[in-house]
Amino acid sequence: MTKHEKIIKYIEELEVGSKISVRSIAQQLDVSEGTAYRAIKEAESREIVKTMPRVGTVRIKKVEKGNIEKLSFAEVVNIVEGSILGGHEGIHKMLNKFIIGAMTIKEMEKYLQPGSLVIVGDREEVYEKALDKGCAILITGGFGCSEHIKEKANIKKLPIITTAYDTFTIATIINKAIYERKIKKDILLVENIMDKNPPYMFEYQSIGEWKQNVIARKLSSFTIVDKDMNVVGIVTPKDVTWIEDKVLLKDVMTKEPITLPRTTSVAYVSHIMTWENIEIIPIVDGKKLIGVVNRQDVIRALRYMKSQPHIGETVEDMIIDNFNLEIMSNGLRFKGEVIPLMLNQLGAASCGTMAMIMAAAGSITLKEKKHHDVFTDSFMVYFIKPLQVDNKIEIVTDIIDMGRNFCKVDIEILHNKDVVAKAMMSAKILKR
Repeated sequence: MTKHEKIIKYIEELEVGSKISVRSIAQQLDVSEGTAYRAIKEAESREIVKTMPRVGTVRIKKVEKGNIEKLSFAEVVNIVEGSILGGHEGIHKMLNKFIIGAMTIKEMEKYLQPGSLVIVGDREEVYEKALDKGCAILITGGFGCSEHIKEKANIKKLPIITTAYDTFTIATIINKAIYERKIKKDILLVENIMDKNPPYMFEYQSIGEWKQNVIARKLSSFTIVDKDMNVVGIVTPKDVTWIEDKVLLKDVMTKEPITLPRTTSVAYVSHIMTWENIEIIPIVDGKKLIGVVNRQDVIRALRYMKSQPHIGETVEDMIIDNFNLEIMSNGLRFKGEVIPLMLNQLGAASCGTMAMIMAAAGSITLKEKKHHDVFTDSFMVYFIKPLQVDNKIEIVTDIIDMGRNFCKVDIEILHNKDVVAKAMMSAKILKR
């Protein structure tokens, strides 16, 4: 085990909420501060530690995608640009719900539950009751609290946060933050679909052993690793054709294969597979093999994502949803109007938005008409004329070329039967 791996393992075994630093890690594990720093950064990328202003680096519990709409108290501090008055040791905890303290204490007691965050102004009696019920406190308007309340928060390990914003602004800011996290929830990552027990062989094994594995495991492609489990190559049937069984894998493997970290998006992986025409991609931690994704995994994942309801809509979703779809012989027709969301600061439809909806229309056309997953290879806009809000428009798409792995779509936007924008999209097709 390398020093880097030793540090990561040490951090993973720490209790959630423990504070760490480069110096403390270096001293406890007898490593250089540079090595400790790099390992802590790696731990941060794995989302097992988090560095927070005015708090430091803290061991945290990784948020699963299913719970991504939840926030920790530390994240709330950053979102509201606040300061911590007390209860620093509980800053890593996840909050369950928000309560706005705009009622009498008697009425508020019905809603106070452990793990909640009470958003309230200058009301000392509310602070006392909230802490008694196991709730953290977010004080708006820039107010503080008494030393008694701070001491109580420290004992109960419940954060007291203060911010200069008013209550309404805070509610708006937090709602936006949760919305953005829900958008991210729809971004599927490699770590969610990869085979965590990947098929691999060692570089010093022979082609004869590879053939035995092919028959036994009913697989044809294997990741090749060295004695430390670092990825050094890939072997596929085309690499071993007409090669004697006694030849070692290291002599015939494809060296320096494309590898990706676990945090890579599935959409990016599919693009790489299509562009490079490869079947499997090893997933690595540094250089060490931790998983494998193949083309079938990616296709299944993309189709699963399409079947799920959107929890948070993107700008593209909100615009396209305003258009009605009509199927034509070799394309589609989208009918709608220019909405305020599409405007620039001058009040005309922005060029960026017009290009975006044309690209979206092209992709939707290929998926609807040809039932293929596609990835844009190039997108050329010939011209765009100005449009005003409420202008009725039609987006007309026409598939003008379709090969085995490549396709082209002509896209036009019409207003009063005049062409006001025109583009050409070339895309690669992702197949099994």
